[in-house]
Amino acid sequence: MKRILIPAGGAILATGLLAAGLAGTATAASDVASDPMAKSAAAAKAIAQFWAESNGAALKAATQSNIWDNNDVAKLQSKGGYSPDTKPGSASPIGQEKKPAVKTQNVNFPKTIGKVFFVNSKGEKKWCSATSVQAQYRNLVATAGHCVYDTAGNTDVMSKWVFVPGYYQGKAPWGIYVGKQAFTHYDFDVYEDYDRDYAFVTVYNGIHVGGGKARRVSEAEFDKYQGIKEAKEIEISEAEYKKCSLDPTETDSCFVKKGDEAQPTGPDYPGAQVAKVEVGKAKYEAAKVGKGNGYKFGEPVTEIVTDAEAAAYKKNQEKDAEKYPATVVKDERGNWTITHYYVQQWFKPGTATKYYKVSFYIIEGFVRDAGRLGDNVGGQGVAWNQPTGKYVRAFGYPAAPHPDGNKSYTGVTPKWCYGKTTKKLVGSAAKKIEEHVALKCAMTEGADGGPWLLKYSNSKRLGYVNGVTSTFNDQDGNNRVDYISSPYFDGETASVYKAAAKVWSGKII
Repeated sequence: MKRILIPAGGAILATGLLAAGLAGTATAASDVASDPMAKSAAAAKAIAQFWAESNGAALKAATQSNIWDNNDVAKLQSKGGYSPDTKPGSASPIGQEKKPAVKTQNVNFPKTIGKVFFVNSKGEKKWCSATSVQAQYRNLVATAGHCVYDTAGNTDVMSKWVFVPGYYQGKAPWGIYVGKQAFTHYDFDVYEDYDRDYAFVTVYNGIHVGGGKARRVSEAEFDKYQGIKEAKEIEISEAEYKKCSLDPTETDSCFVKKGDEAQPTGPDYPGAQVAKVEVGKAKYEAAKVGKGNGYKFGEPVTEIVTDAEAAAYKKNQEKDAEKYPATVVKDERGNWTITHYYVQQWFKPGTATKYYKVSFYIIEGFVRDAGRLGDNVGGQGVAWNQPTGKYVRAFGYPAAPHPDGNKSYTGVTPKWCYGKTTKKLVGSAAKKIEEHVALKCAMTEGADGGPWLLKYSNSKRLGYVNGVTSTFNDQDGNNRVDYISSPYFDGETASVYKAAAKVWSGKII
């Protein structure tokens, strides 16, 4: 839903001359929303360590963004669509400011793409797709607005936001880049208008986390340490636990995990085990034969005892007949016998009590500067006010199953789609969508935020970001995603991009 129109020029922009190149486009400060993310280098370092510690455990635990549900997968509709607000314009990719694009048919993935990771308002670790783009300080990431702002929680920017180019299974080959400042269109920030579902985020210099030396410390020193640290837990015997607990010089922490007691259940409970419960003769004879609580458990068991044993048992019966329900009689030979009767009782098995020791380590010399994002992986150009019907390559990390439950993607490796953009639009009053452009593509959620690259050169792995994946759609009604859509990049998009592209971020360490 377009609020106002902003004039935009068509200058090609070069690194180092970005400010001059942007001068041809008028900006409107009222259309640019900007919010801080990591406000200091110390905060940024802590965020990077959160994702990287324990060999990238938090990165591996994250799942794809899930703001869309099956009810949101709508059929595309032709509804008039976007209209360019000024002349077409663009900013060149990093390293290609004065070089023409070279056409080739090979499909190579760009170094610039990766995943953004964040924690949403529910405390869930999530990720989207994104790319590095051209900027004066080579420090800018383009992604979807909903991968930066938590629209579901109606809160500000996502917590612990980072970009990891070339991410693969917990690895960050080019470093981890912590978000410093997020730029979106005012209409998305305030009204959650998905016609403006794009964001540009400045990031600090990346950092590499790894290669440090571990030092064993006390629990108190471990708690005070603010850097990377790790607690290693091992199971020990009960005797080792008692020794650990009584030793005042012990630096490790020892603790007990008490087991759960067995709980009564029915015989059909998965893994249920049967035990015998002693009852009196009358109750046994009234019990059924078969499998179930209270059913007979085998035949009665008779034992021959001495006179003294029989007398002792009968004395106990007088005190507690329920605990001593057996029948005590003399047989025809004059021997005292005690006959026991049992019925079934089914239980859910309990768990054993276990003992553990925890050793504490701090990791020193673990963090080092990785340099600027654009210097390491390059940066795509950005284009706006382009007509539809042009070929683009869309990249992303799809992971979600289709609405019919089919899971075609893993989210582990990036995928791509290729085709012409179309004016077919998503009709969504709830998301205020009126001006999206679409691309025939079966990628699912997880690919959201991924770039649509115009004039993509496979040899250089560079092109122009002319959209970012926002929605996923079912055009033919077979309950599977077959189209994706992006906000139309117009002069207002250029205003947001240009505001972000001239902002410095700096180093973490």
